[in-house]
Amino acid sequence: MATLVKPLITEKMSLLSEGKGQYGFRVALNATKPEIKAEIEKMYAVEITKIRTLIVAGKRKSRFTKSGVSNGKASNYKKAIVSLKVGQTIDFYENI
Repeated sequence: MATLVKPLITEKMSLLSEGKGQYGFRVALNATKPEIKAEIEKMYAVEITKIRTLIVAGKRKSRFTKSGVSNGKASNYKKAIVSLKVGQTIDFYENI
C-alpha cells in the first residue's frame, strides 16, 4: 500500500511553502514518520529536516432528500507537514 496519497494544495499550504519551506501531504492512516520521510525523499529528491503528523477528523454531513434527511460522515485522514532543508523546494506543477 502506498504511504503518500496526494499532496495538499490549498491556500494555507501555499503560504507555508512560500514562507517557511513546509509542504503538506495526505498520507495513509497507518503510515509512520520514517516511512513518510523515506518515500518523500525518494520521490522528490529532497532532504527533510522535520515531520509533523496529525489525524483530521471527518466532518458530519446531512442532506435533505425527498425521502427525508440522510446523515453521514466523511472518513478521517492523516496529514503530514514536512519541513525541507534550507534552499530546497518541491514543485507540484512540474508534470502538468
